Amino acid sequence: MSKQLSHTETYFQKKQFPLILFLDNVTGEANIGSLFRLADAFGVERMIFGGTLPNLNSNRLTRTARNTQNTVNFEFTDNSKDLLQKLKKEKYRIISVEITSESKPIQNFKVDNGEKIVLMVGNERHGISEELLALSDEVFHIEMFGDNSSMNVAQSAGIALYEITKTLNKFQKK
Repeated sequence: MSKQLSHTETYFQKKQFPLILFLDNVTGEANIGSLFRLADAFGVERMIFGGTLPNLNSNRLTRTARNTQNTVNFEFTDNSKDLLQKLKKEKYRIISVEITSESKPIQNFKVDNGEKIVLMVGNERHGISEELLALSDEVFHIEMFGDNSSMNVAQSAGIALYEITKTLNKFQKK
């Protein structure tokens, strides 16, 4: 029978990818805590909070984040559009997770060696604003097979981060 490993016993190699997680008005404290954990788990360079400032002292956020809010680099912006345009000039590719008339399945995500990515996710109720969605280089969705057409923001970010880092990791292994 296999033994469950503690944090200090795992064999995972620590990595950081050229990947920014951009949160467009994400407000749920449990979601933000989960997003910090995901950013840590997937080697995200930094998180950017656009619009609404989270309460980083929230008991719910800190319990869910399990200290990753103290280890993941993050920043705030009150001008999301200008910051995303600046990142585009710095050669970041803006990828959004949203269901649109032209979105593609996330499993079709491809990346070139050395490419830098911004992964943008949106508000729990309204998704990514039209203004910011228009700045996306590509929009991807997660295929779903039930009646609902939306997914929790942290869950969808986790799926997208997995697909993106799986692709980025291929280049780091070469």
